[in-house]
Amino acid sequence: MHPCFRLVGLLLMVTWPNALMQADALAETNPVQRENARPGTAEWRLTNPALHHEIEGYASLTSVNRGRPIKFYVHTQDPFYRLEIYRMGWYGGAGARLTHGPVTLPGISQPMPSMDGQTGFVECAWRDPYLLVVGNESDREAWVSGIYLARLTAETSGAQAYIIFVVRDETRPSDFLFQSSVTTYQAYNNWGGKSLYDFNSTQGRRAYKVSFNRPYAISSNPAAAYGNGAGDFLTNNAVPPTDASSPSGWEYNMVRWLEREGYDVTYSTNVDTHTDARILDRHKGWLSVGHDEYWTWQMRAHVEGGRDRGVHLAFFSGNVCYWQIRLEPSAITGEPERTIVSYKDDAPTRDPYAREELEKRHLMTVRWRDESVNRPEESLIGVMYDGNPVDADIVITKADHWTMIGTELRAGDRLPRLLGYEADRVFGSAPPGTTILAESPYTFEGQPHLANMTIYALPNGATVFAAGTIQWSWGLDDFNVPELRKSSLNTRVQQITRNVLARFRQGASPHSQESHGAGSMVPGRQ
Repeated sequence: MHPCFRLVGLLLMVTWPNALMQADALAETNPVQRENARPGTAEWRLTNPALHHEIEGYASLTSVNRGRPIKFYVHTQDPFYRLEIYRMGWYGGAGARLTHGPVTLPGISQPMPSMDGQTGFVECAWRDPYLLVVGNESDREAWVSGIYLARLTAETSGAQAYIIFVVRDETRPSDFLFQSSVTTYQAYNNWGGKSLYDFNSTQGRRAYKVSFNRPYAISSNPAAAYGNGAGDFLTNNAVPPTDASSPSGWEYNMVRWLEREGYDVTYSTNVDTHTDARILDRHKGWLSVGHDEYWTWQMRAHVEGGRDRGVHLAFFSGNVCYWQIRLEPSAITGEPERTIVSYKDDAPTRDPYAREELEKRHLMTVRWRDESVNRPEESLIGVMYDGNPVDADIVITKADHWTMIGTELRAGDRLPRLLGYEADRVFGSAPPGTTILAESPYTFEGQPHLANMTIYALPNGATVFAAGTIQWSWGLDDFNVPELRKSSLNTRVQQITRNVLARFRQGASPHSQESHGAGSMVPGRQ
């Protein structure tokens, strides 16, 4: 037990007759609650974002388990820089706690990588990293699982950037596992000139491979520069110039709310979902948040396997599992899962796995719903991507469902400005028994569309909730207001989320059935 909790226990015994009961209750708090009771700080934010590569860096891993090492590679022409590491959470509204540093280190001007002319691949071969061992088993209160930002500050220029990484805790079961969708971060990252998108790649031509061994580029929107280096965790860093999509992010809003509410949650990335077949099994519920677009075959198999073993799934997200990707080792170091492969619409002619004589044709990097893979994402999720950019309301149709308890919602009521910037719907291959909770009208490419929010349960009791929107977490927390968007805070969204998580905490009950009335079922499903 941390020394501060021993002291609190002694004070309770002196002050109250029921002091032992008070101390026992305190000891039973979960690690997230104890962590957020520690002093936080608002000093974690960038005050002088590096707009011109004055300082930048990347981590050797997207996540690290407690007790294991991680390396930070940093480039700056300043003679020295300062490194501070913050755990992101609630902390009384401050938003983070300083967990390591400040440490002053010599600056290194790192070599800029060349670009592969065939694939557009860019990978850094930087040297002399800062090595950090993340906690140890003897101190369970240190380096609590979470999403961490290493803040870099150049000594002379004062320019700043982040390096983002996740700390896992594979020894501790928790109620919920929060997945950070780093493959989506990297797909949109155009550091070095290329992403997996034409709109922000040099010469208007995307890459077929992108590397985790490079920094995250600064946002194309100057107003979102304070997210520099953190991928899409704080801000949406890759908004097309003519797109109405908000530069505001989504994941941090959910982290803040979950930790403010005191949920027992641990963290991972979708690279971990790819590598660990049983990663969901230590938890009652698994949470996909925000923009979870890029999945490997293994990711989907492992998520479906967890569901089939009784783990609940919540997709507080949209455009989920849209593109299939593959992960390959680093071309420079050989370290596993450091390269994303994605040929997209060019896969039939360029992807080596497209050759019919190969038995791996199902691993082509195309849409999951495309004929060569033929596994529509809604067969797992309940909905799948329909259109963007969208900025509309969620319209509730199934107000008598258990997810709506305590909301006072009625059929036709709206959850304002929470549908977007990508919206999902039911296409016809959702699992049997899928219940439609919301049917939300919006206009896409001049045509009327309907987006859906859904839920279904397997006979083993595993429940799968899908919000069908990227912006769900904006109803939970107001981070990025007013800098990048207007408030969409909504107590009803908060209550729906509580209801879903409360059901998940009960575990899976075999043969549980969703309540549904006339018109609530997916058409054609019984």
